[in-house]
Amino acid sequence: MTEPDGIPSIPPPLPASPAARRRGKRWHWAAWVGGAALLVVVIILAVSVSKRVLRHTGLFAASGRGVDEYPDLEETWSFGQGDTKAARIDISGVIMEGERGSIFSLSRDPVETALRSIRTAMQDPAVKAIILVVNSPGGGITASDVIYNELLKFKKSDPSRKIVALFGDLAASGGYYVACAADRVVAHPTTITGSIGVLISTLNVKGLGEKIGIKDVTIASGENKDMLNPFKDLTETQQKLLQATVDEMYKRFVRIVAEGRHLSEDEVTKVADGRILTAPQALESKLIDRIGYWDDAMEETRHLLKVRAVKVVRYREPFSFSFFMEAVQEIDISVEGLMSGRTRLMYILPF
Repeated sequence: MTEPDGIPSIPPPLPASPAARRRGKRWHWAAWVGGAALLVVVIILAVSVSKRVLRHTGLFAASGRGVDEYPDLEETWSFGQGDTKAARIDISGVIMEGERGSIFSLSRDPVETALRSIRTAMQDPAVKAIILVVNSPGGGITASDVIYNELLKFKKSDPSRKIVALFGDLAASGGYYVACAADRVVAHPTTITGSIGVLISTLNVKGLGEKIGIKDVTIASGENKDMLNPFKDLTETQQKLLQATVDEMYKRFVRIVAEGRHLSEDEVTKVADGRILTAPQALESKLIDRIGYWDDAMEETRHLLKVRAVKVVRYREPFSFSFFMEAVQEIDISVEGLMSGRTRLMYILPF
């Protein structure tokens, strides 16, 4: 076919088939996903390089003070009013050091977050109390003890300072341990607490390995170096060694509870067999002082400080480029990070 001027006409393109359209959409989305992934990689590399440059130029230490010793947290007015200030600090989730963020969540180590908040409160002379809101099944022994010790330092920094603990759904094991630094403990009517004890656990897959033909090859410097090897049974000696370690940590837990609650160790031992307790049971056992709510914790705070009004503040990490860089540096996207499992001594409620 030709046009009137003699120039051959170009036939219109044929419409794409449904299969071709689907392929086109798939390539479209693949391009978007690939581009986004490339952007993330570029950002991580840029952040890593920029952080090293800033660190070497000294800009991270421009204030002349350590960022962990003197955290620069934002203060938000949370509740109440008055000239006397109290800081609300939350202990939520599993108390564990070294937990990292993900590419979808830039957050600090949960233990570090608590420590930074406590230190911020300690450095503000206007803060006379901490209201410690606990909702945790416990966690690592050392992590729980570090937070507990930092709370004691807050009180020692000024003899007039007080701590009131308020329990949420769960304040068990290590969650209860950190609350032993409090002068008064209030539990919600529905709180589960207690679980005073220590555990160490691992999996033994020796039988499964034998069935499917997996053999363990471990070179150890001593017979007890790999005593928790999942492909080997514990010997009687190893069982005793582990039990002795657990018992020693347990005695410390009992002593901390006895000191914090002004009880004898014999009184604590009666309920320190790992059992969980309801709020009324905990009150009867003298592990808490009162059953109530937020208003009751506020009342206890005012009573301890001997004031009529208390202004409660909360702390949060301000978003900054340096914080973003630090958080990205902590992201663990390696196979080892995703697949690693560790055996630890724990103050935790098994679940």
